[in-house]
Amino acid sequence: MLKIHQIRNATMVLETENEAILIDPMLGDQGIMPSFTLFRHKARKNPTVPLPQNINTILEKVTYCLITHRHPDHLDSKGIQFLIKKNIPVICSIKDKKALTKKGLNIVQTLKYWEKQTFLGGTIEGIPAKHGYGVVSKLMGNVIGFFIKLPNQKSIYLSSDTIYTESVDKVLKNYNPEISVLACGTAQFDLFKQLIMSVDDIIKFVKNSSGKVIANHMESINHCPLTRDKLKTILRDNRLMYKVYIPEDGEILEIDHIENKG
Repeated sequence: MLKIHQIRNATMVLETENEAILIDPMLGDQGIMPSFTLFRHKARKNPTVPLPQNINTILEKVTYCLITHRHPDHLDSKGIQFLIKKNIPVICSIKDKKALTKKGLNIVQTLKYWEKQTFLGGTIEGIPAKHGYGVVSKLMGNVIGFFIKLPNQKSIYLSSDTIYTESVDKVLKNYNPEISVLACGTAQFDLFKQLIMSVDDIIKFVKNSSGKVIANHMESINHCPLTRDKLKTILRDNRLMYKVYIPEDGEILEIDHIENKG
């Protein structure tokens, strides 16, 4: 059975019988980073919430780490310190290898877009991600998603910080992931368009998903206005709540026994 530990924002752990894969570790204390917006959304230091109380128990299990990109709400200084201290093997985009190696991380595997490699007895594939609508996507830099198939586990699509693109559509319709993890905070700076999927694209993503969708990247960074409760209302209005699970920070999902409260 696969267990998914939702930690905070995009940080989570995928736990199998033998491995615990940490995703995008933002492990710093509440309020250690500046506000990401000043006037579009209420100015608050980030992260806006603390780590869950069960964080140490979860982190003690970690055997690998996947990094989708180098933004501080996905990889902060405490996350880097943890990976170095424990010498955790890290998998990332080939475009991030040099920078992450320079920080002292143990990079054991890198991926290009649409490149499939062996991983823990199964496979992992790099999936293109576009971090924002319009010109802001160029400013946000390189991002990669992952499609993972492990032995005797449901397939997982980690879409990362992305808008809805042809690549996303291809994965949902051709790869048919059984579990998709979707960043749903509708993040936006004071300037430019949204950095991840709009509400309309979130709905489109869920409609086109053949399996369950796990929604995260909410209520932890001040430039993400979409809350869990607002998302639940939107999904119910569109009769899609049965396809989505929205975990609280610190919650553990047993994938074979997901039940929606919609």
